[in-house]
Amino acid sequence: MKIMRQDTARTRKSLLMAASEIFAEKGFRDATIAEISKRAGTNGAAINYHFGNKETLYREAWRQSFRDSIKAHPPDGGVDLNAPPEQRLKGQVAALLRRITDSDNKEFLIVNKELANPTGLLEEVMQEEMRPLRRRIMTPVREILGPGKSETEVRFCTLSIVSQCVIPAFTNMVEKPETDGENESLRIDDIEAYAEHVVVFSLAGMGAIRGSTQKRSAPQRSRPRAPGSPENNSRKTRRAR
Repeated sequence: MKIMRQDTARTRKSLLMAASEIFAEKGFRDATIAEISKRAGTNGAAINYHFGNKETLYREAWRQSFRDSIKAHPPDGGVDLNAPPEQRLKGQVAALLRRITDSDNKEFLIVNKELANPTGLLEEVMQEEMRPLRRRIMTPVREILGPGKSETEVRFCTLSIVSQCVIPAFTNMVEKPETDGENESLRIDDIEAYAEHVVVFSLAGMGAIRGSTQKRSAPQRSRPRAPGSPENNSRKTRRAR
């Protein structure tokens, strides 16, 4: 009985691995059950038994790829939970960049194929798995912005930071390292240096937002009137009456 359970788990894992590779290479529509089964060393009946259909296999293959990438690159980046928010943000940015630029990361490649030829099949599972990551990165952003921040400002800053990470990952997929000595590429090869840049750039931006929030909330002082101004003359006239 134990051996049967082990075989079943091994078959399921093989199917997920094969499916993630093929979905990353071809996308959902061009991948076939036959090809996935062949690469996994099983048959089509095994896919039906474990997943029911190709759509469920697609979602579960992405989910497994995502969890594998998170395991390989923990979201905290090795920074302690009690560290200052700036350090926690730096750790998360570095971890995100390492994860989505990892050539072994099938999760990001599957999403890229999905964006090119949408099926809508990954929307729910992506929301479910990525929601905790969004909350995690919004926490230090909220702390850095400080009191008086709005949730809109927190979301906008978080989106700006994540975008600085995701766009270069797509760029790295289409641009190869240049070797002719005139490097005009936007490709990022030094991930750690770029992570440092993103954090420095973002902290400066959030500092400006924090400053503008403080200015808006500061009490407005009325400017003193000149002795001969119309306002002062009218006040004197009223007092004389």
